[in-house]
Amino acid sequence: MTEPARERVVGVIGGSGVYDIQGLEDTRWAAVESPFGAPSDELLFGRLGGTRLVFLPRHGRGHPIPPGEINFRANIDAMKRAGVTDIVSVGAVGSLKEHLPPGTFVLVDQYIDRTFAREKTFFGTGLVVHVSMADPVCARLRDTLEGVLKRQGVSCQMGGTYLSMEGPQFSTLAESELYRSWGCDVIGMTGMPEAKLAREAEICYAGVAMVTDFDCWHPDHDAVTVDAVVATLLANADQGRALVKEAAPQIAGDGKPCPHGCDHALDNAVITAPEARDPALMARLDAVAGRVLKR
Repeated sequence: MTEPARERVVGVIGGSGVYDIQGLEDTRWAAVESPFGAPSDELLFGRLGGTRLVFLPRHGRGHPIPPGEINFRANIDAMKRAGVTDIVSVGAVGSLKEHLPPGTFVLVDQYIDRTFAREKTFFGTGLVVHVSMADPVCARLRDTLEGVLKRQGVSCQMGGTYLSMEGPQFSTLAESELYRSWGCDVIGMTGMPEAKLAREAEICYAGVAMVTDFDCWHPDHDAVTVDAVVATLLANADQGRALVKEAAPQIAGDGKPCPHGCDHALDNAVITAPEARDPALMARLDAVAGRVLKR
């Protein structure tokens, strides 16, 4: 049986500069409560033409929250409760490849998770779930974003591996060279577990990595100045706004289900038998997994 079309709501997670989009109307900041704690900030709701958008500052407005203290579970849960069906995650990264200089956008298609001090799943004892992460990014979103970036003339790479480190310190030279030997393209501190949690919440997800500098492996690394990094950040923010403005209506599209099954990731992932499930945990998961738990 074919599922009926539904309104798609585009969520954007990133820095505050991405939200100042010309033409964004009916805007309002509103708190969204989550049983997993407090999200990074209130959510900004708005409309871009006929497309509903929801923005979340990943580090909070003014950047008070370091990467390791972001409540990723609350952020994704809040987005789900706000009706978000598709997330475009925008973030600054360091480059691990010579051909990816500052100013380049990388449309990530793979992640290596080297974080170790973060809550990485909505599930646990009393409700065991194993979702597939073989393809962690929604190809529909990634293809749409690539088309927009190419039309806008932005230097971009389609596909790439994002090494997510714990931080907040940057890599040692030995670590940087290790990640390069693994074939990683960019390195950042926020890509994981965000992508994993979006998959568990059955939200289509795509990561846009904006290169601000070369990591410490590069011989010219020490020549990079704060002014140069800030200038690149500002330019990236301008391009990020333009990307979201053009891509959002296309992502919303006709409201059809995801052709890659992101919105049904839990169909065959719940292992715990119904009679063995923890009612308290199930209650917390009303937004994330209510579709499958209410069967």
